[in-house]
Amino acid sequence: MQPPSASAALNEPPLSLLRDSSLFLDFDGTLVDLAERPDGVVVDEALHTLLQRLAERLDGRLAIVSGRSIEQIDGFLGRSLGGVAVVGSHGAEIRRAGGTIVRPERPATLEAAETAFTERFAGHDGVVIEVKSLGVAIHYRMAPEVEVEARALVEAFARHEGLEVQHGKMMTELRMAGHDKGTAIASLAEQGPFLGHAPVFVGDDLTDEPGFVFCAHHGGSGILIGAPRATAAAFRLADVASFRRWLEAAA
Repeated sequence: MQPPSASAALNEPPLSLLRDSSLFLDFDGTLVDLAERPDGVVVDEALHTLLQRLAERLDGRLAIVSGRSIEQIDGFLGRSLGGVAVVGSHGAEIRRAGGTIVRPERPATLEAAETAFTERFAGHDGVVIEVKSLGVAIHYRMAPEVEVEARALVEAFARHEGLEVQHGKMMTELRMAGHDKGTAIASLAEQGPFLGHAPVFVGDDLTDEPGFVFCAHHGGSGILIGAPRATAAAFRLADVASFRRWLEAAA
């Protein structure tokens, strides 16, 4: 594996990048701006229309690949996803277009972790406990002073077999091990309509790096959204608004 590149030197992606490609899109920080609370993101009508156009333009070679659960993604984008595959829980659950959700059973340890996290930060208005199908996250964007404690609490539960820590932007999460966005994109890429088309993955966070790596090693590329940092992505755009404008032009 080649070391990540410094994204400061990365160019904007050419509009021709989507020609005969498969497109995999992260949600938070990529299609929508991050919010103080995970339930506070705003999905505008233009995004619904854009996703429908993209699915048609790419002949169905479009997928949402998120750390959120599929149920959460459906709550935000459901009416736009009739012909779109969705990956949730950092790759642990997959729904191919028009299919059923394939996911492992939720470990009992996650229930215990949810209780412990909730009790520890009860009454702390700046901390949000987000419960997912196959994970539980502590968001501290509004309370950065708890970062060290939140990470230590998650890491303590991650010692249980089959669970691991996933740190992100102003959050830390306990989730099932053995899956990531790269493994999920690999699974989708093995079958139609994605088979035989160069994979392009767009994301903003460290959780998206496995997806960038997979694409780079399989004839495709990654697009990083946000500030420059070390990354396996080949291209970069400054923010959600810039990416949305690029997508509109590409679609």
